[in-house]
Amino acid sequence: MNPSATTVLNDRYALTERIAAGGMGEVWAATDTVLGRTVAVKLLNPALSQERGFLERFRAEARCSAALHHPNITTVFDYGEDGGCAYLVMEFVAGQPLSQLIFEHAPLSAQTTASILIQTATALQAAHQGGVVHRDVKPANILITPDGTAKLTDFGISRLVNTASLTQTGQILGTAQYLSPEQVMGQSATASGDIYALGVLGHEMLTGQRPFDGETIVATAVAHLNQPSPHLPDTVPVGIRNVISAALAKDPADRPATAAAMAHALGMPDAAFASGAPAVGALAVPASALSASSAPDLSRLARTQAMAAQAMPTEPPGRVDRRSQIRPAWLLAGAAAGALLVLAAFALPGNGTHTSVSTASASPTPSQV
Repeated sequence: MNPSATTVLNDRYALTERIAAGGMGEVWAATDTVLGRTVAVKLLNPALSQERGFLERFRAEARCSAALHHPNITTVFDYGEDGGCAYLVMEFVAGQPLSQLIFEHAPLSAQTTASILIQTATALQAAHQGGVVHRDVKPANILITPDGTAKLTDFGISRLVNTASLTQTGQILGTAQYLSPEQVMGQSATASGDIYALGVLGHEMLTGQRPFDGETIVATAVAHLNQPSPHLPDTVPVGIRNVISAALAKDPADRPATAAAMAHALGMPDAAFASGAPAVGALAVPASALSASSAPDLSRLARTQAMAAQAMPTEPPGRVDRRSQIRPAWLLAGAAAGALLVLAAFALPGNGTHTSVSTASASPTPSQV
């Protein structure tokens, strides 16, 4: 199939405009002719449809995503196949990817950063409670609507916990700048890896720079293993600095225990990171943080804080000011293992960011792909 503005999938979804493209396929705005609404249709690359592993992964995405119901997760409406092309039908989100906002406006304010992180963390908490690990949390996969709502999208490389992996042996999925140290070492992706990626996001929003971004894929991967996370500016509230620092801990045991715990702590930027502490009121977010033409007012912070408080962790998350102490043996073995694993992944077939570790462009990345 060669999709165009005249294509109608299964006599129902009329494609109108291509809005994004990536390694796994294309995303089109479309009209659901049965319900009379605008939707987003994600078409799997036809070449990938012929490969058994990719089609299974795409079907898994449909099942995982359709099972998730949360205001900060894009809703999946339907799945289908037509003319040898598999597709997902999703909620159409009128907004900008966070990657574009960072590119145009970073550094963002601490208040804006906290709001986006809280919303994303509560979305991840819902996914984790449903047994789904996202595995590719990055700015391009978070959409920000004009009213300030953050929508987490693209569970294309997520999987149900404890189910058989669909990846090839030795293959790493994700984007190098946002991979957790344990993923670099070839270990299974976990909810804690998603929390680590949130820490990377927070640092990037607050500084305009990724904390680990080497000249090569291998250098970036090894940096996650061996380099301490850069310090955030003193102008960032100490509580927010502590939460992001904890999320970036090399040892998963030193990170917030759950995404809900991280969201709760971010709602208390000047308070100690402690289980059971009450959430405080909304933070004031200056409109000047974003351009007038696309500025979300981010006034939803009070609601997202309440959501985080309702989803408190069942076990103590630990102290955020405790930095991970990595043993020298891990430093040496981890660097070697990371380099070998990343090189192996890079050498595997497929050029999409979802089939191997890849570098992220400094320019805005298309969303929902």
